[in-house]
Amino acid sequence: MADDALGRIQQELFDVGAECSCPPEGLPEQMALIGTDECDRLVSEMDSWLEDTEPLESFIMPTGSPPVATLHIARTVARRAERHACSLREEEGEGSVRDEVIVYLNRLSDWLFVLSRWIALVTGEKEVLWTH
Repeated sequence: MADDALGRIQQELFDVGAECSCPPEGLPEQMALIGTDECDRLVSEMDSWLEDTEPLESFIMPTGSPPVATLHIARTVARRAERHACSLREEEGEGSVRDEVIVYLNRLSDWLFVLSRWIALVTGEKEVLWTH
């Protein structure tokens, strides 16, 4: 299941890259590649995984098995991509990066975090809590 979901995310990230590399006038609205459907799907999948996990009462450390740790790294990269997309829109103007792309990147970072927690749960890993 996670492999299929991650494969779909890879495809969508190519769409994000295509949108961000195209000048605003070069991508008609009807050709928008990322939209609310993709964002809503991320939220729906997160909600499904969160049903299985315990609510967070503390920060967790971004560590674990290679798959879990890699998802934490991917989450930070998604956050960085979101910040860069916001900066690009500030520099190039309102139409340069659509809201849906920024929302998608934001939801994606949350999605990666929740998936890391879910994989830790189903593989029996104990999350390491921040104790500061």
